[in-house]
Amino acid sequence: MAATAVSADSTPIDPTTVATISGTVKFDGAAPTPKKIDMRQDPACTGDNEGESLVVAGGQLANVFVYVKDGLGNRTFKPPATAAIIDQRGCRYHPHVLGAMTGQTIQIRDDDPTTHNIHPMPRHNREWNVSQTASSPLVERSFPNEEIMMPMKCNLHPWMRMYINIVKSPFFAVTDQSGKYEIQGLPPGDYTIAFVQEKLGEHDEKVTLGPKESRTLDATFKAQSGQTSFSW
Repeated sequence: MAATAVSADSTPIDPTTVATISGTVKFDGAAPTPKKIDMRQDPACTGDNEGESLVVAGGQLANVFVYVKDGLGNRTFKPPATAAIIDQRGCRYHPHVLGAMTGQTIQIRDDDPTTHNIHPMPRHNREWNVSQTASSPLVERSFPNEEIMMPMKCNLHPWMRMYINIVKSPFFAVTDQSGKYEIQGLPPGDYTIAFVQEKLGEHDEKVTLGPKESRTLDATFKAQSGQTSFSW
């Protein structure tokens, strides 16, 4: 994700020197069979009925939040003017894992012919809980404080779960279905990159980036990692 404009009191980033890191997050071990979800309590729910807490395909791990945990110094960043989007479709949240910046608008919409309930459960931000129908306006909220793997649920459909990640910089990504990610626009420097998965916890890697450098940084989570879980 490319950097947004920095504030006046921040150390500026020279765009001619910025670097990129990218890679693949892998899963070491036998992937568990996804749990089936019973949606029969609401006839309007016709979505995919498999759980999303651990999505592995070909040994690659999806839905891992990757971000710069340390190394940016005193730089500060303005949130983007564009909103981050959460869609409720097929009685599921899309995406399952979201990244956004502190102060960035998050828009939540309901594309289902049924009522949903939006209930984030933060540790470092204010908790709120609103209902939304397909005919309701977009729900718009933002979070002022950093928070990793903030759970959000629907009280009406208990299988509906997702995680919101709020960080102060624009340097983050979420791995796709092939386990891949990319973070662009980083100034040269020494960084700690955190890889966070809701069931397997956090895995940190150190990396040094030179001017205009493109580095590959992979990570592997083991089937029995023993790390802190962000599960419900």
